[in-house]
Amino acid sequence: MSIEVVQTEKLDFDKVWLMFQETNRQMQETDKKFQETEKIVKETSLQMKQTDLQMKQTDKKLKKLEQLFTSQWGKLMESLVEGDIIKLLNQRGIAINVTSTRINANYNGRQYEFDIIAENGTDIVVVEVKTTLKPDDVKEFIEELQEIKNVLPKYKNNNIFGAVAYLKEDGGAKKMAINNKLFVIRATGSSASIENKADFIPKAW
Repeated sequence: MSIEVVQTEKLDFDKVWLMFQETNRQMQETDKKFQETEKIVKETSLQMKQTDLQMKQTDKKLKKLEQLFTSQWGKLMESLVEGDIIKLLNQRGIAINVTSTRINANYNGRQYEFDIIAENGTDIVVVEVKTTLKPDDVKEFIEELQEIKNVLPKYKNNNIFGAVAYLKEDGGAKKMAINNKLFVIRATGSSASIENKADFIPKAW
């Protein structure tokens, strides 16, 4: 039986020192890569923050633009309805001769804005103007009419009628308004028309 003897290379100081130097070099390279990665992460984070800020600024500008468009479109709708309201109401037996727009009031800490008020000294017609009339709009308007003589006390001795005007309606809002004895005015092209039947009798608030 023979025994094989495996000889191992003897490590001397120089070889060990070289190994340490190589390990140190690799660690330095690894540390450099970590630093470079950290730099990239910081730069990316900064870019994301700048992008987020730009997006917020853009969103803010878009909201301002939307508000401006909505406001201008609302004024256009109100002008369209107001231009015909005296003629339309006169045809229905309410001899209106004066109109006012965007009347603001405060009652019990709540802000109110009435789009159009048409009057003749005895009868008052309050008109709510919407691009798209929805059932919730009708409900909210009726609640405002129920408080209107408190909100606008100068009209407490007048007959007050309500009207909703719209370009289009949704969810049965037109039927809801008629059932609640409101005038229903539809803006069509460059004019407006009352949608109620000829024998319609409005509710006085």
